[in-house]
Amino acid sequence: MDELSVTGIECFAHHGVFEFEKREGQVFVVDLVLGIDTRPAAASDALADTVNYGSLVDDVKAAVERDPVDLIETVVQRIADTCLLDSRVEWARVTLHKPDAPIDATFSDVALTITRTRGNAHD
Repeated sequence: MDELSVTGIECFAHHGVFEFEKREGQVFVVDLVLGIDTRPAAASDALADTVNYGSLVDDVKAAVERDPVDLIETVVQRIADTCLLDSRVEWARVTLHKPDAPIDATFSDVALTITRTRGNAHD
């Protein structure tokens, strides 16, 4: 299985447990690694035979930026589900970064990484 990576996708959304997070919003950053078979696209040289990462990024941004929720666990699952909508994606490893999380300490990042496969998307 080949791996397609898209990293550093910046989104602005209103997720968080605290009211001010929902009101003011903040930056979230998404990293994707997708398990796909690139041989059909390599043979045909046709975009239709692979995952269109430009469209995927648009869909991921939309998934992050809609419907505020409390937890990053909910958002990262939503992203994985979006990636797995394309039947060519066998698995998705998604990292959601929340660099401005409301923590009363010096830190560089909060991130959650999940891996979902076609068979366990909601397990």
